[in-house]
Amino acid sequence: MFLRPCRCVLMDNKRSIVVTLLLLASIGLLVAVYYSPIWWVSLTAPNYPEEAFPDGVRIHFHMNGVFNGCKKVEKAEIKEEEALDCVHEMDTINHYVGMYPIAAGGVIERAFSPFLVSMLSVMLLGFMFRRPGVRMAVLAAGFAVIAAWMYLAYYGADGLLYQNEGYVSALVSALDQDTSKEEVELTPGAALIARLKAAMEETGAPPVDEAVEESDKEGNIGHLRGTFERDQERRTPAEREVWDGSGAQMLAWHYEKTLGRYFNVPEEINPMVSMMTLAADIVFWGIVGAMVLLVIGSRKTGGLLYWLLILPALLLPLLFLIDYSAWLWWYGHRLNDMGAFTVKPFMPTVFGDGKVAQFTTHSYPYTGFGLMLLSSLLLGLAALIRRKQLAEKD
Repeated sequence: MFLRPCRCVLMDNKRSIVVTLLLLASIGLLVAVYYSPIWWVSLTAPNYPEEAFPDGVRIHFHMNGVFNGCKKVEKAEIKEEEALDCVHEMDTINHYVGMYPIAAGGVIERAFSPFLVSMLSVMLLGFMFRRPGVRMAVLAAGFAVIAAWMYLAYYGADGLLYQNEGYVSALVSALDQDTSKEEVELTPGAALIARLKAAMEETGAPPVDEAVEESDKEGNIGHLRGTFERDQERRTPAEREVWDGSGAQMLAWHYEKTLGRYFNVPEEINPMVSMMTLAADIVFWGIVGAMVLLVIGSRKTGGLLYWLLILPALLLPLLFLIDYSAWLWWYGHRLNDMGAFTVKPFMPTVFGDGKVAQFTTHSYPYTGFGLMLLSSLLLGLAALIRRKQLAEKD
């Protein structure tokens, strides 16, 4: 009589350990997904020969930005000092038919991606615990940290410093800035270091320790600030803004400059920027509201809000495809009349190969999407085991 309850307890403990391991593995995979290319797109055409463009004009979609997918060609007949920036090359190709630059899509998703991934991770940690008190404490503490971080990054002064380096780098690249070649005004600290290094080189003294130099992220933020301030100087006094380095300011300004890169029509751009800014504010407070709701709802194990802790991460591949497809539809249907060629609105290829004029398009999942699928598989197993645990308890 006493052995049966004992065996049930042991079995339940084993299942809890398995669920914990599956959830921890999924969290690790989510982190890997964030730093991996999720999808790749390539354009091939006769005027882009395979010898010079072995992968065509290729770009990689990450959670925090769109990055160059072209590699440096190293052949006897072709010598390149650096790989062609295929993000800019594809933008150039697309603008002839009236398509906006690639950076005009997924603006909010990229800006909030580190907070959303962190939020999903905390939700999975909360799902791990079956005791309501412990679960609420984990969720409340984790969400509080994320909310503070998100506020500092989006609304706080110098908030870009709280963003990840990849996001800031993608912002610079989207503005067609080469930070390795462009000369910008140095900050007072960097200028002092430069003078010290120059003086030491003249006297033969050892160079200044490189550790005191600006990081790549700080350097990129400096480039963004310089471009922002030069842009403000060209505006009327009533339209000028003072740089505060917040994520909100950068999102609105960068979106405006991206839309106007090829088609600078303020009458069309300004309403789009206002709408995007409003949408970003709604997303910010929507995330905060969702956090509060999940903490309150986590008091009951097995309720709807309890299962919502695992569902978004479980459905992440599907959510990505929906978002990706929606933005492709926007690109193909929001064509600007200033394009050199007139084409009918179209739906770009989501998956597989397609044809647009003389270009063949290729669109396929990459490493990050595979990791997403693996994470979803592990979470599906964890959810089934937890469901069985709760059913037996009842």
